[in-house]
Amino acid sequence: MTHPTAAQREHLLSAALAAAARGWRIHPLRPGSKASALHGEHACPHTGECTSGHVKWEQRATTDPDRIRAAWSAGAFNIGIATGPSGLVVVDLDIPKQNSQGSADAPDGATTLSALCERAGVPWPTTYTVRTPSGGMHLYFTSPPGVRLPCTAKTVAPNVDTRAWGGNIVAAGSVTTAGAYEVTDNAPVAVLPAWLLHHLRPAPTPPVAPAPLLIQSGATRRAAVALEREAARVSKAPEGQRHDLLLKRTIAIGRFVVWGEIARDVVEQAFGAAGEAAGLPAAECRATIRDALAYSARTCRARVTT
Repeated sequence: MTHPTAAQREHLLSAALAAAARGWRIHPLRPGSKASALHGEHACPHTGECTSGHVKWEQRATTDPDRIRAAWSAGAFNIGIATGPSGLVVVDLDIPKQNSQGSADAPDGATTLSALCERAGVPWPTTYTVRTPSGGMHLYFTSPPGVRLPCTAKTVAPNVDTRAWGGNIVAAGSVTTAGAYEVTDNAPVAVLPAWLLHHLRPAPTPPVAPAPLLIQSGATRRAAVALEREAARVSKAPEGQRHDLLLKRTIAIGRFVVWGEIARDVVEQAFGAAGEAAGLPAAECRATIRDALAYSARTCRARVTT
């Protein structure tokens, strides 16, 4: 009798090879998890592919069957797809989390996408689709030639995210503690619809607001200097860290808004320009800044005066 672990490994290897056969660049995820099994920069041994410097998982993802067999022979790894190098844009339709009253604050991603399709006057797209363990959906699309799209979060609509360059998606056949990723529509992968491309295409990069405007806004000097410094950090954020850095640095500056040391619109303008300069879509910047400032308003401690 085949040991269950061996059977699971064979199942995952088969799914990994099937994904690679489609031309999708894959990499191993930890068994039962969505986290990468590849070493990170801090643990880089600087050997093999990383001899000349750390190579990130997105660049190490592969379609080579021999490399895939060698990797999956070491364990029952889940399968991650590096969406950008694979020429994919995957629309992630989430199931919203329930609030304390046991209900969701927003419609699920599928309902929202259906409404967007109706508004655009087009039918629900027929394309390769995977159901996630939570009941959400991953809709796979090919990116139009010559277009390099970033990942997005909440920019199209609530509970509708996208994975493209800098993004990773868990492939069908993978299994987590919450359940399995299963193909629900094995249709050919469709080209990203034009109306959706319009929502996802990054806006032209505007210049970052000059520092003198911040100081002239009536802000205290320490708030203006802090905002200038943090906005500059966001504007130079590398791909893959931009959204997270924008969120965290806006939260950090949000205390000055709560304390009345700087106007909210000044912070929104500065971080909006910085986020767009880093390459984030304007809509994603606005949503992220709004969420960050709301979090600061809820959690900021009272200012200590002496």
